[in-house]
Amino acid sequence: MNILLTGGAGFIGRWVAKRLLDEGHYVWILDDLSNGREENLDEFRSHPGFKQFIKGTILDEALLEELFTKHKFSICYHLGASINVQDSIDDPRTTFNNDTIGTFYILEQCREHKTKVVFMSTCMVYDRCNDENGISELHPTKPASPYAGAKVAAENMVLSYYYAYGLPTVVIRPFNTYGPFQKTGGEGGVVAIFINNHLSGKDLNIYGEGTQTRDLLYVEDCARFVVAAGFSDAVDGEIVNAGLGRDISVNDLALKIVGDPSRIKHVEHIHPQSEIQRLLCDSRKANRLLDWEPEITLEEGILRTTEWIRSGGLA
Repeated sequence: MNILLTGGAGFIGRWVAKRLLDEGHYVWILDDLSNGREENLDEFRSHPGFKQFIKGTILDEALLEELFTKHKFSICYHLGASINVQDSIDDPRTTFNNDTIGTFYILEQCREHKTKVVFMSTCMVYDRCNDENGISELHPTKPASPYAGAKVAAENMVLSYYYAYGLPTVVIRPFNTYGPFQKTGGEGGVVAIFINNHLSGKDLNIYGEGTQTRDLLYVEDCARFVVAAGFSDAVDGEIVNAGLGRDISVNDLALKIVGDPSRIKHVEHIHPQSEIQRLLCDSRKANRLLDWEPEITLEEGILRTTEWIRSGGLA
């Protein structure tokens, strides 16, 4: 199939591209490189299925129209977004424009060209978890940041195109994803940052008390879930979670990685109002509709990520 992948030069996007290419599809990647890196795609350059990388924004309607008209995409995996919670609090306009308005522009092209939409949302739209079974898709949402608010708005537009136009769309909400190719600096994920600091001999800084928990999903499991959602009619018009089904406190995660409590420091939280105290995923719907379940344990995922960073993975 001809497939458009927005945000494909990003961390998760890179792994989604790899899986689509491994499965034999033709892939076009659109990314403005505000979060992604073109180097993430270097190993795909000679792949016969890798058709084109386009540096451009989803806010460029003329560009979108040209791409959709020329290439007749069967599926659009829409991962392109502003993804930083703290940035969204400091600059809500950029996040709203990219995540909500940009998604609307994608939807309009998909409607016109009858292209299925797989919309990447986030677990950050949820309220804290109080259920030992974890957060299901019926769990209350609480947009505690403009990032989460923009994603909820975009989700509703995505689902409205399913109901109003019969366009096949699906909203996917992966939980905290980590693994190779994730940035190890300030914009990166907690696992990558902790591992990089550990290997560099630096302290591990934790915002707040560190009792907040995260459900950490290995990136290849996440990419398998994302791709599967595009090829299943069973999830059309649905919201679907994916996570490991196990949460760990940030304190315990830091200790697991560094092994030395004296190297763990607690610092003042920049935006404590955006913190979700507990995140634990209930993925039973993904298992039922997509026959998906995670395969990589947290321990194995940390090992793989550590090896990647140790061997000179991009910082």
